[in-house]
Amino acid sequence: VQLVESGGGSVQAGGSLRLSCAVSGYTYRRYCMAWFRQAPGEQREGVAAIDSDGITTYAESVKGRTTISRDNAKNALYLQMTSLKAEDTAMYYCAATAGYCSRTLRLWELTYSYWGQGTQVTVSS
Repeated sequence: VQLVESGGGSVQAGGSLRLSCAVSGYTYRRYCMAWFRQAPGEQREGVAAIDSDGITTYAESVKGRTTISRDNAKNALYLQMTSLKAEDTAMYYCAATAGYCSRTLRLWELTYSYWGQGTQVTVSS
């Protein structure tokens, strides 16, 4: 199983970015997927998750500004972020786990078995 993120970069506050995660090595459509982020000196936190039925879950800190989506035909996961803030600055990681993932645990990092290497997002104020 391989997860490769892309789309990070530097943007001014109020701007937008779209992160992508290319997935290979398994039957993608059956996996629960998520985005996490980790700022320097901080713990990794869940940002958004999407299950195999397309049901989404968001952290309160990004709700209303962020959309997670998946394209099973392309084996891809996306994170569209708008109205970016300086506090969104972090390394963003794509994560996956097989089968069903409990709605209450979808933003918990121990739920996920597979991780990408991350893509950096820097928001300047």
